Amino acid sequence: MTTQPTREVRALSFVVAIVLLLPVAAIPQGRSAAADGSAMPRTPWGDPDLRGIWDYWTFTPLERPAEFADRDLLTAEEAAVVAQQSTAEALARDAPPPPGQVGGYSQAVWTDRARATALTQPSLLVDPPDGKLPPLTPQAQQRAEAHRAAGGRPVRLRVGGANADGPEARGVSERCVVGFSTGPPMLPAGYNNNVQLFQTPGYVVILHEMVHDARIIPLDGRAPLPTSIRQWLGHSRGHWEGDTLVVDTTNFTDKTGSFSTSFVSWGSAERLHLVERFTRVDAETVTYEFTVDDPATFARPFTGRFPLHRTDAPLYEYACHEGNHGLFNMLSGARAEERAADQNR
Repeated sequence: MTTQPTREVRALSFVVAIVLLLPVAAIPQGRSAAADGSAMPRTPWGDPDLRGIWDYWTFTPLERPAEFADRDLLTAEEAAVVAQQSTAEALARDAPPPPGQVGGYSQAVWTDRARATALTQPSLLVDPPDGKLPPLTPQAQQRAEAHRAAGGRPVRLRVGGANADGPEARGVSERCVVGFSTGPPMLPAGYNNNVQLFQTPGYVVILHEMVHDARIIPLDGRAPLPTSIRQWLGHSRGHWEGDTLVVDTTNFTDKTGSFSTSFVSWGSAERLHLVERFTRVDAETVTYEFTVDDPATFARPFTGRFPLHRTDAPLYEYACHEGNHGLFNMLSGARAEERAADQNR
């Protein structure tokens, strides 16, 4: 992807700047203890301070591996082995691609910036207790079959697609509509696992490095949007529960999955209710937790949790549309294959 400045990013910067210039009320600065016993970092108006750039990369898998089926916690040595094995598997994918294929981005570059680390929790999912995704409801299974039988449209995958007939047949991340790791909810994946948090007394802004998505979340208790208005990233409202920022999101579109990893998508997000929690635990760490509640898709709600680590690295501009040569080449390559097939008939 190119790193040249774009009109889209300049406009986004203007929106963020306007939010940050909102008047700051003179609220006394309270102090409470962080997890390590130090004073909780707070903004000048008294809220827990979440501002900064945070890195959420880890090699810890979404679901609990079979070898840790009865474990809620790994030793540091076991976590290091998970990271080493995952790094080796990632680098092995840098082997030359088969003839006729161009291959993908260098895993060595991804791993170098991401750092080979894994958590001592065996999976990102912490509920259900087995660390596994709940099963789909019978109705969701029937809808999934009908969706496949109808050609898989709309394509709710992040990466992948139904065919190469046109851009609408490709995944929403390939089309630069949403990022493949930004959700919501966020999930560590591949690269660009960084997020910047901004705060004012009435707003929080979540600016993702991946596809430079920005979620501007009011905290003033205003009424939600009507359910007839649907958005790619949903409609969010935030509030504080003690020292935890709670972000409540509904009104997702049916054009995305209820829950998605980079390469798999489950159900439709139309009835998804997502709750995210951001808790500052010390000077270098924010705990991120999400709960997916969609009774139309999953048999029960489920929760994931992982840390966000403070980083001094800058956000890279992800000029997805401007640099999206992959989608152009994919579609033009498909047309070339069709012309070749016609000539050989």
